[in-house]
Amino acid sequence: MDRAVRTVLLVDGSATMLYYHGILLKRLEYAVLTASSAEEALKIMEETMPSIVLTALLLPGMGGSDFIKKLKSYDRTAAVPVIVLTAEEDADVRSACLNMGCIAYMIKPAEPNRLFRTIQTALEPTPRANIRLNTSLKAVAGEEPARGLAEHTEYATTISEGGFYLRTLSPRPMHTLIPVRIFIKDHEITAKAEVLYSHVMKEGRFTVPGMGMKFVEISDEDRSFLRSFIMEKLTDDIMPGS
Repeated sequence: MDRAVRTVLLVDGSATMLYYHGILLKRLEYAVLTASSAEEALKIMEETMPSIVLTALLLPGMGGSDFIKKLKSYDRTAAVPVIVLTAEEDADVRSACLNMGCIAYMIKPAEPNRLFRTIQTALEPTPRANIRLNTSLKAVAGEEPARGLAEHTEYATTISEGGFYLRTLSPRPMHTLIPVRIFIKDHEITAKAEVLYSHVMKEGRFTVPGMGMKFVEISDEDRSFLRSFIMEKLTDDIMPGS
């Protein structure tokens, strides 16, 4: 079952940081609202209540600390989790933010994996352990193509360190263990995966046919390569200063 889309309100006076975190959060599959000031953020929240707020401390007009205090003082917004994004580490400021009820204090630009895990922990009853990347990677499941389907190429359409979704016209039964190969750039990942669920093509219903699979055997080298590939794609063309 697909999870509900969570909305993140991102507040920062820096256009560069708004762009970086906004695109990153979209790639992490969140809906994103942006504001360049606390006043603008409060107006947005009159119409739309976000699932979580990420705010800088240095803002034009009302400062980030006063913004957070306002959020925590209103019954309507008090329960919304807040993450602070700041340019410098300061133990006293960190302590003050946590004492105001913030769930985390991060140096910006935020590291994708930590940001993802923090938001997941705050919002999801069953947090995802790994970032899931939408992609299109050629893949092979089994020792050879399924009978009669040799002309069809299979693709991993989402992938994480823990597994992937294989688009295929020949999904296997649940709990089947299958050797798999996934081709990323000039690297071939070889692993063994278990089928967790599958979808077949049905008339009148649009569901990409295929199967969700969990890695049960994968080398440390391949897992490390996959982790680096996911981080590279998440921050591709948006990292400040790149």
